[in-house]
Amino acid sequence: MSRSALGGLLVAALLISLLLGVGFGSVPVPTGDVLSVLSGGGTDVQRDIVMNLRLPRVLLGMLVGGSLALAGATFQALLRNPLAEPYILGISGGASLGAVSVIALGLVSASSWALPLAAFAGALLAIWLVFRVATATGRAMDVRVLLLAGVVIAAFFSACIAFILSISPARTVQTAVQWSMGSLAGASWGSVLVAAVYTLPAAGVLIALSRPLNLMSIGEETAYYLGADVEGVKRTTLLIAALITAAGVAVAGIIGFVGLVVPHAVRLLIGSDHRALLPLSFLGGAVFLTLADLAARVVMDPIEVPIGVVTAFVGVPIFLVLLRRSVGPT
Repeated sequence: MSRSALGGLLVAALLISLLLGVGFGSVPVPTGDVLSVLSGGGTDVQRDIVMNLRLPRVLLGMLVGGSLALAGATFQALLRNPLAEPYILGISGGASLGAVSVIALGLVSASSWALPLAAFAGALLAIWLVFRVATATGRAMDVRVLLLAGVVIAAFFSACIAFILSISPARTVQTAVQWSMGSLAGASWGSVLVAAVYTLPAAGVLIALSRPLNLMSIGEETAYYLGADVEGVKRTTLLIAALITAAGVAVAGIIGFVGLVVPHAVRLLIGSDHRALLPLSFLGGAVFLTLADLAARVVMDPIEVPIGVVTAFVGVPIFLVLLRRSVGPT
């Protein structure tokens, strides 16, 4: 498939998923009424449903899904590993520790921003610790050390979380588990703004670095001899990808498989040129998470399934099929 054809399909799918996500729910809103509300018409009830409940949720899903897929494609390029994903540096562990700490202290009821801020702070702590360990020798950043540091720090955070939950009441444990499975239910225009402020500029920077990433995916030594600033590209792209992952985790919890499956699927369709792979992965991630959130809302209505469960149910078989296609018959 050509890049322009895939891009056109993803843009069309994004618009369709927007209309579906806003229109479907416990109270259906016909597409004509959705368009009327978006153009300033509609009844008061329809405007409240569309503008205050569903549209922020759909837009947040697009931003978070796009950022996770973009971060996944970036990590896969830098680490030269198609199985790399956005949480590989222990970001999910740090965010979970921050969230569980706030839940255990009973601070969630004090402010609606307490949980996302704590999750973001925990993710930033994980990023700082991993980068600190990886650059402790003062020499060039070794991605193998970076990966090992991420694994060790994630294990430490997991132990801390297990300890906190072991001494917490059952209600705290239930709330922490629900958060860890991911959800867009708490979406608001404020959370959309926060996600947009982090995601859109970062996406622009990463896409602008697509040529150096093409060289890095061949090998660091080759990229150096071809004129790429290897250390600068590594530090910049890793930090930006980690930050947008942290922002996504802060507003939506931990949502798996988006950053693993989507870039892999796009790569199989159009190749590994990051000038096309990065923007198309962003669009693909936005579509994937928007539709997954729609399924989470309507499949067992009125019960809402955690979105992380939906992405796992959908992502695992898709990834196995893609993996089989990429490996070929044995």
